[in-house]
Amino acid sequence: MSDVPDHGAAAPTAARLHELRLLAPQDRVEPVSDALDALDALSVSVEDADAQTDAEQALFGEPGMPPPQDGWNRSRIVALFADEAAAREAAALLEAQDFFGGCRVVGVAAVAEQDWVRLTQSQFAPVEITPTFWIVPTWHEPPAQAERTIRLDPGLAFGTGTHPTTRMCLRWIARHDGALGRVLDYGCGSGILAIGAAKHGATDIDAVDIDDAAVGATRLNADANGVALRAGLPDAASGTYGTVLANILATPLKVLAPLLCAHVAAGGSLVLAGILERQAEELQAAYAPYLGLAVADTEDGWILMTAHRP
Repeated sequence: MSDVPDHGAAAPTAARLHELRLLAPQDRVEPVSDALDALDALSVSVEDADAQTDAEQALFGEPGMPPPQDGWNRSRIVALFADEAAAREAAALLEAQDFFGGCRVVGVAAVAEQDWVRLTQSQFAPVEITPTFWIVPTWHEPPAQAERTIRLDPGLAFGTGTHPTTRMCLRWIARHDGALGRVLDYGCGSGILAIGAAKHGATDIDAVDIDDAAVGATRLNADANGVALRAGLPDAASGTYGTVLANILATPLKVLAPLLCAHVAAGGSLVLAGILERQAEELQAAYAPYLGLAVADTEDGWILMTAHRP
């Protein structure tokens, strides 16, 4: 038996991802998608099979809300599987089901090999808050014009600068550079607003959240950005603040009205986000016994509301 390696033998290769492509009428999209999930699809996406044609159908919902229906009159469903065998087995199992009537398997194809980490990172560029204030993922160099930056990677926690509500809050903070006073970030998520306040002159900052994971993320992000703040559960908020920030959603903001307003110091500001344009009046009504809210900014169907205590 020879000890010489066989250089002509092919090395084993890892299985390549494969896509299963289907066509389905609108009323079959949900059961087919659910079945694909049960068959261990790595992902399932639905798109208009008539896109870029005269039959293209637009589906729109409220900002931040799901579309009014699950699919289009002719929907293309694409399911990603770990290998070809899993994709073909899923196709065979689907074709045998009663609910697959009216649907059609288009085919199974290998997915081109890509550097998925690099591809994902390429989708997230630095986010401009103002011409001199940017949120920059750790794999990017800051833009030349950036005088202040927050280093935060998209996807790690809620509030990474890619949503209009976060951008509007940070714009407000930037406009009040050096005049924020003591700051409370209520419902801090990733801590981005508290970090933004620290970057604009605040030195006495409490960031609180009901989620222990958010508190931990805030501490890590603050350390990574070289800023000092206190992060904890809501009972860590004490006394009054020159600036109270809360980027949550309209319903909890209404419930929290007396608590948040009680934390606003004389001469201080309340800044609320997570509110749709159509919800402005109900927020104003909820806060009227305490402070007068007004719309201070708007972006993509979302609004920023602020109040000032005399």
